[in-house]
Amino acid sequence: FRCVRNMDIIFLGVNDVGMRIYDWLCQRDSLNVIALLTEPDQLDVVQETTPELLVSVGFDHLVPPEILDVPSEGAINLHPSYLPHNRGKSPNVWPLVEGTPAGVTLHYMDAEFDTGDIIAQKQVEATFSDTGKTLHQRLEDAQFELFTDTWPKIECGDVKQIPQDEAAGNYHSKADFVDLCELDPEEELSVKTLLDRLRALTFPPFNNAYLDVDGERYYVNIEIRKESEGGDEEVDGLLSSY
Repeated sequence: FRCVRNMDIIFLGVNDVGMRIYDWLCQRDSLNVIALLTEPDQLDVVQETTPELLVSVGFDHLVPPEILDVPSEGAINLHPSYLPHNRGKSPNVWPLVEGTPAGVTLHYMDAEFDTGDIIAQKQVEATFSDTGKTLHQRLEDAQFELFTDTWPKIECGDVKQIPQDEAAGNYHSKADFVDLCELDPEEELSVKTLLDRLRALTFPPFNNAYLDVDGERYYVNIEIRKESEGGDEEVDGLLSSY
């Protein structure tokens, strides 16, 4: 396999795990990270510098084909979902609401969001005690591990591209998340369905789930503990006092 040494890279991204990976790449002697771009109006830099590779982690904008065509080694993106499940926004939320697999995927970029051929991916366990925040944190760690473990194959061109199964995939927009946050006091739901929705939207310090009652708005977070994780002592103490 041909390992590309002194490879010129442009990094696209802005989120926490993106910065971890950006710092990791900058520390590698075999790479030259020539720019960090966070906004679409900066993408002209790609055409001006012609890097071998684009790396996207947390870049929240669609990259046009004329930019994707520039790098000789392609453009790759790290997405915190188990593609083709949960393309698009808030992939830490939907496994808890819809029961889809949670995970992370490294894939080639194409003209649409999160639809390119898969390079590598990893499933992440989600349990009933998870919230949107706890799952998000595990997905971030899994993204870093997947990227750093897979990088030697990318650098040496030892990548097997796996097309995504379009029939199995789904996509969520920002509007889907906004709609999920609004709770209807009159809506009838099973206890499990309601708890799944509330824990998926629990991400302190952010206020996500809310409902309006008597002209006032109330925000809702939730905590669910497994019995083996503690918390039953207070109940026992309360019961023994009667």
